[in-house]
Amino acid sequence: MKLQPTEIPLPYVRANQAGMVIIILLAIALQQPVLILALWAIQLISLWQGIRSNLIVQLAAPFLRNRIAGAPTEARELQRFNGAIAVILLTIANVCFWYEESSVWGYVAAGMVALAAFIALCGFCVGCFLYYQFKRLRRR
Repeated sequence: MKLQPTEIPLPYVRANQAGMVIIILLAIALQQPVLILALWAIQLISLWQGIRSNLIVQLAAPFLRNRIAGAPTEARELQRFNGAIAVILLTIANVCFWYEESSVWGYVAAGMVALAAFIALCGFCVGCFLYYQFKRLRRR
């Protein structure tokens, strides 16, 4: 099965979501905002260059080879929308970390990304819901 350029295999999407949850939870547990900065860079590059440039996906790809052929896909446009939300929230988190007295808010903003990614792993995509609501409102 040849993928359309507008489709992303769901195993790649899930790997990225799981990676975000793990990195953010590690950052919170270890009190290491530098991990959130690294995640921001990974997601920003992915937003700019596409999912195949995502370091998390690149690390997971060898384990996903057998799952890619025939896997369900997600629209690239939808993934970019979700990625943009994640980058915005991670940017807010990093700005909060810049000002030490508001670092708690940085973890809250990053935690929102982790929560949304975890919920998506469980089957409900918050970003997808927002995307379709936004599209519906634009049609009016």
